[in-house]
Amino acid sequence: MTKYGWPQVVVYPALLVVAMLAVALGGISHTPPWAIIATEAVLAAILVWALMFFRDPPRSVPADKHLFLAPADGKVTDIEQMQQSDFLDGPALRIGIFLSIFNVHINRAPCNVRVEKIDYNQGKYLNAMNPLSAKVNESNTLTLVRTDEPGGRLVVRQISGAIARRIVCEAKEADELSQGQAFGMIKFGSRTELYVPAGEQIACMVRIGDTVKAGITPLVRYR
Repeated sequence: MTKYGWPQVVVYPALLVVAMLAVALGGISHTPPWAIIATEAVLAAILVWALMFFRDPPRSVPADKHLFLAPADGKVTDIEQMQQSDFLDGPALRIGIFLSIFNVHINRAPCNVRVEKIDYNQGKYLNAMNPLSAKVNESNTLTLVRTDEPGGRLVVRQISGAIARRIVCEAKEADELSQGQAFGMIKFGSRTELYVPAGEQIACMVRIGDTVKAGITPLVRYR
């Protein structure tokens, strides 16, 4: 279980257990047995999901400094070659990942980096499947500098969704993160984007619709 889930990782399951006990004890003489069983089954399913949402499974990070690994679990929803990015000088490759409520929600560093700047912006809570959400939703933008050669800047953006209302970022400016290291999470459905400088030296390794895992799946490789 992730430490980033506090307090929900304790509060939500505890409330569900209390609800299950209340149904079992309060409905013995007044409610048909089938109704009690059905209600308990639904509450148990929600309890399992709540615990699974805050899971933090171990990851075996590939030992390849030429890779940019996925910063989040989920599905690749958009890949864009940008002539100009708001976050990087010059052309950039943007890869957007949608995290459903069933995905692991831990965010991880795509490569060995130093945190140069962190910008948090309040915003709306559109559905994270909507590309517009990247522009108007609550977000946390990490500008990172590679500590391996070739150097250069890249950006990871944590973007909340219609359900997610809490971005967690443990990283601080000037921190150094190793490839695949966890630095935060987004609670309950969200979007994560990776921006890297575009050019002939960069090769995109995923397609729209691909399922990726944070700290494991390569998104981009230096040629």
